[in-house]
Amino acid sequence: MLLLPENRRSLFRQPFGILCPDIASALPLIRGKVVYTVGDVVTYHLIQEGIVPALAIIDGHTMRAPCNRSPAVFRKRLFARNPAGTLTRELRTALDAAVADPGTLILVDGEEDLAVIPLILSAPEGVIVLYGQPGEGVVVCKVNGAAKEKARALLSCFVEDDEGALPG
Repeated sequence: MLLLPENRRSLFRQPFGILCPDIASALPLIRGKVVYTVGDVVTYHLIQEGIVPALAIIDGHTMRAPCNRSPAVFRKRLFARNPAGTLTRELRTALDAAVADPGTLILVDGEEDLAVIPLILSAPEGVIVLYGQPGEGVVVCKVNGAAKEKARALLSCFVEDDEGALPG
């Protein structure tokens, strides 16, 4: 399991792409593109706009409060455990499987916030990743060489946590 140390968490508060105030203002940037979503609210609002993401990652919470908006539009569901502040092998394996099989919803037991990083590394270039920026809006990230480089740099902030960690 990879763990994000407390002293490096501030690096992850900057939007990883273009920050839009809401999903409606992001629509012109994503029309006609393959879209992946991270987060319950972003996924819900995109589906409400008539766009079903090729891959969605949710955890049943928004800003740590329960969110009962699990979409029923996906043909396949995967489950992965991922405690807050971590990236588990289980989540990374589910991401790779979902990228290879579009139409998949990943339900995370724990927290999905940091999944954006390995998702960008797994996603093919040209895909658009949408995720919520709490209190600010939705971030639109086009997967390209620069995004993958930034994701690799952010991933290097994590440390291996084997001691006392659950398998994953």
